[in-house]
Amino acid sequence: MDLPKQLIDSLANVKGFDKAAFEAVHASGEQVTSIRLNPFKPSLALETIKDAPVPWCKDAFYLKERPSFTMDPLFHAGAYYVQEASSMFLQHAIDQLIPGTKQGLKVLDLCAAPGGKTTLLASIFSEGLVVSNEVIKSRAAILVENTTKWGLPNIVVTNNDPEHFKDFSGYFDVIIVDAPCSGSGLFRKDKLAIEEWSEQNVLHCSQRQERILSAILPCLKQDGILIYSTCSYSVQEDEAIADWLVKDLQLASCSINIESSWNIIATQSPQHQAWGYRFYPNLVKGEGFYLAAFKQTNNHYSHLKEVALTKLSKTELLALTPFIQNDVDAAYFKQSNSIRRVPAKFFTTIQELASRLYIKRAGIEIGEFKGKDLIPSHEWAVSTLPKNGIAFLEVNKEQALLFLKRAIFTPIQATLGWNWVVYEGVVLGLVKVLPNRINNYYPAEWRILKD
Repeated sequence: MDLPKQLIDSLANVKGFDKAAFEAVHASGEQVTSIRLNPFKPSLALETIKDAPVPWCKDAFYLKERPSFTMDPLFHAGAYYVQEASSMFLQHAIDQLIPGTKQGLKVLDLCAAPGGKTTLLASIFSEGLVVSNEVIKSRAAILVENTTKWGLPNIVVTNNDPEHFKDFSGYFDVIIVDAPCSGSGLFRKDKLAIEEWSEQNVLHCSQRQERILSAILPCLKQDGILIYSTCSYSVQEDEAIADWLVKDLQLASCSINIESSWNIIATQSPQHQAWGYRFYPNLVKGEGFYLAAFKQTNNHYSHLKEVALTKLSKTELLALTPFIQNDVDAAYFKQSNSIRRVPAKFFTTIQELASRLYIKRAGIEIGEFKGKDLIPSHEWAVSTLPKNGIAFLEVNKEQALLFLKRAIFTPIQATLGWNWVVYEGVVLGLVKVLPNRINNYYPAEWRILKD
């Protein structure tokens, strides 16, 4: 593997960089696979594939070998997320910077696709609200899929440019900017990243990072936390941006305590000594990564009007009652004919977001009424919400894979009507059992295509 000489030369005096070890680990061909379990969808079946824990992230584990995730029903059910270990340092940073309760906090994940950090944030801030934004439409669709499978009701997915958030001054308690970058931290996993790397692209990315941060930082509350990260080794995209955030945007650098055994390199930016944390693959079991955290020192205020969302009629609420028993802290509204459920304490917030942003998905879709009958949705099926009023259909792995392919399968026993399809304790989706056939309601666009 031929690494760009310009990159190697630029890192010669960067703390923690060891040219020989860095080049050797990239030449080794070693691949590291790690997953993060969904704490709200436990399954004993996952115990057999776990190896050592990722030390800086709860519920995260390295795998002994890389399995075929496509052929694992629990992957499709959102029981775990395949995520690069270094990027999971986000959890440790948040635990350090925001200890204790996270009740009612509003979090923005600005550059969110494909959804690894959003699903982690949704778990950490399970009593808060996570706004997960992606500017590129095609990537926003992937973000919707992955957040739907994760199943938590506290996620709002938006498809907006950072400039569209300009009216949300002082609105968010936490903002995560995992910025688009030149991608040198992914060289070991992605050879295409090497071909695309150039000094010109590093400069272009650093300028884009400044534009993104300038647009979004007024949205951070006073004393709110910004976490900035890249998968780049370049100082221009890492420590230089940290210096710029302190000097030009008046943010205060935050330090994070780390264990020496983790081999993460703590750096300080050259001008303002802003703390940053570098991950080198020859030192950690993970890929290249940089993270820095800051506190907002300025006051910003927003005055937003709400968009009225269509609430359910008394008749519709009554008809829904058998299905939503024991579901506390819930508010419901209609989007076209679809019934959506969001946390009641954030209903006003979601109305405010809807007044300015294009929302792809808010909360959980319960389903829609056709006449007096509720047609339940796949979002509800794979969500962590209570599953009342519908039978459960246990399937084995062969049947589960047929279901995920939208192929015909024949369970031994099934209750007529709607059934949640369950594999190893986790719901995969819905079928409707009729006297002479079974209708499969797994989303066609998400089905397994390979045999």
